Amino acid sequence: MNLHDTMSALKQGQFDTCLKSLYACNDCTPYRTRFLNAVKAFQKEFSAEDSTEIALFSAPGRTELGGNHTDHQGGHVLAGSVNTDIIAIACKRDNQEIHLKSEGMNPDFVDLSDLNPQEDELNTSGALLRGIASKFTEMGYPVTGFDAYTTSDILRGSGLSSSAAFEVLAGTICSVFFADSQVNAVEIAKIGQYAENLYFGKPCGLMDQMACAYGGIIAIDFKSEEPEITPVSVDLQKEGYALCIIDTGADHADLTDAYASIPAEMGNIAKMFSKEKLSEITETEFMSHLAGFRRTCGDRAVLRAMHYFADDKRVSRQVTALQNDNFKAYLEEVKASGLSSFRYLQNVSVYDKPEKQEVAVTIALCEHILGSQGAVRVHGGGFAGTVQAYVPLELVNDFKMQIETYLGIDRCHVFQIRSLGSVEVKAEL
Repeated sequence: MNLHDTMSALKQGQFDTCLKSLYACNDCTPYRTRFLNAVKAFQKEFSAEDSTEIALFSAPGRTELGGNHTDHQGGHVLAGSVNTDIIAIACKRDNQEIHLKSEGMNPDFVDLSDLNPQEDELNTSGALLRGIASKFTEMGYPVTGFDAYTTSDILRGSGLSSSAAFEVLAGTICSVFFADSQVNAVEIAKIGQYAENLYFGKPCGLMDQMACAYGGIIAIDFKSEEPEITPVSVDLQKEGYALCIIDTGADHADLTDAYASIPAEMGNIAKMFSKEKLSEITETEFMSHLAGFRRTCGDRAVLRAMHYFADDKRVSRQVTALQNDNFKAYLEEVKASGLSSFRYLQNVSVYDKPEKQEVAVTIALCEHILGSQGAVRVHGGGFAGTVQAYVPLELVNDFKMQIETYLGIDRCHVFQIRSLGSVEVKAEL
């Protein structure tokens, strides 16, 4: 659909069916307006004509619900997409160039004549775009380029994975434009991880990309190269709880080594059995050699492996609890995961900076306010970023007010689970 017709269709409500599915809303006006403004910004940024053929895209953020740092060890996780997203307005190019402008950011330009990793692109969105284009080309879908304007309401540094959402958004654009939409959500997630690992330079797992690409709540078994996905249904509103993500105000800067140490130390334990991941050994095997591992790998590596085995099994119990409508049991597992992350995984604070413990303080505040109600845990990678809390609906307003009294305005955010992953947003004509 060309730019002029897209704007007309948005104004006439022809996108509303898709928007309602994406945002679980009755009134589509704010979402219609958001896409209209993005189309106008695209037109201005790229001097596009009314006749320019464009497409609309959306990729959600994600929340980790169970399995903290288990994915990169071939374990189990529980994750869900949430009702904040990155949207894009895009059109194809045929000159081997990607031009991407994200609202409020400097433009990205990627010359696709060289698809090899570029050292000067490390830790940039340009690196992700090059890596994604490279993988699509390797799969037999040459990427000839595109223009895109994006805007996001995913909180940066929130643990909601704005980077993974960006990756699967770019992958969805490439699938629609260059692969006739034949690349599925799992493959798009893998392509995003490939770009982040080899081009961006971050040794991430696959959970974030999977949750953003697939949508809804999913249990994922990462033991094989083809992750096994089990959709799980839960209505938080019906259960009487709100899902809150609290911004701790911690700074992510200089934490790459802290994040990387977790898979590295877990991997060191696996290597003692000539394996790559902890999922390739049993807990019994690990425990039988624990004394030796303390000497060869160190106590922290041992504790982190203990966390892995416990949290990996915990995910199955969480899934069973949700399938059996036992939300109370689910919340007990959430609490146990949070304690294990704090004590054994040790991803709540960076211990060479004892004066900076924002995540720990936020957890303590949440527990103080909630008492025995609800559940609290570190959210996502840890060390900085956010805390996740399940708050009884009748306490949400008071909880938010108290948290923001301590931490600052707009630090507590209430989310819903989104049923759709990364998609092209289409009109109903």
